Amino acid sequence: MNPVEVRQGDSPIVLGLPHTGTFVPDDVLADLNDRGCGLADTDWHIHRLYDGVIDGPTTVRATFHRYVIDANRDPSGASLYPGQNTTGLVPLTDFDGHDIWTTPPSDAAVEARRVTYHAAYHTALEAELKRVHALHGVVILYDCHSIRSHIPYLFEGTLPDFNIGTDCGATCAPIIEAATQEVCTAATRYTTTTNGRFKGGWTTRHYGHPAQGWHAIQMELAQSTYLSAEAPPWTYDSKKAQRLRTRLTALLTRLTELAPTLKGTS
Repeated sequence: MNPVEVRQGDSPIVLGLPHTGTFVPDDVLADLNDRGCGLADTDWHIHRLYDGVIDGPTTVRATFHRYVIDANRDPSGASLYPGQNTTGLVPLTDFDGHDIWTTPPSDAAVEARRVTYHAAYHTALEAELKRVHALHGVVILYDCHSIRSHIPYLFEGTLPDFNIGTDCGATCAPIIEAATQEVCTAATRYTTTTNGRFKGGWTTRHYGHPAQGWHAIQMELAQSTYLSAEAPPWTYDSKKAQRLRTRLTALLTRLTELAPTLKGTS
């Protein structure tokens, strides 16, 4: 199994897909407990949701599951959200705080997975960001995510539908954040927040250098917006998804149109 799938496009948009993969190698699967084997914390069907919403984006998708290693975490193991409940480079618990391993991975195993999976994903992603930047003089990394809307271990209450993350404006030009907010809030059927519980993962923070023409933004969608239920078997709801895809098309089209204006700006 190739750890990364890349589909090259000619637009200034690169779609990152770090958490939609479900591949777990046999030796890792053998060490997961029954709860872990359920792979509940997958960004279910997110690659299907974004497929074809605009013409010409580049997509970089991790095929491996985040329980193998999380492609959206700092490879050093540093926490994204110090002082808050979260999951690490190789999660020891699921999003509900329950153990997922019968035998947790050793430090040596984590390092081996970092090289084989995490580094492979980011090598591919960085290569595509450089390629697209060379084509356009600017690149916009749009990192695609989804999560259940009710997870008391991670956050109180109900998560908004659109969760925009820019590390409080550090990872992209202000016009990108503002345009994303505008398109999302105009969708009155949905709720929106910016830099709330989710401010952008390691990917967004690592690659977002607006002064160099590298802009990054994370979108964390509530899974209630496109799944029949936020529970097994995690069924894709085509009617809900199509309604959401219309908004995603509007958003990514807007960002594509903005890209030429971002050359040489910060």
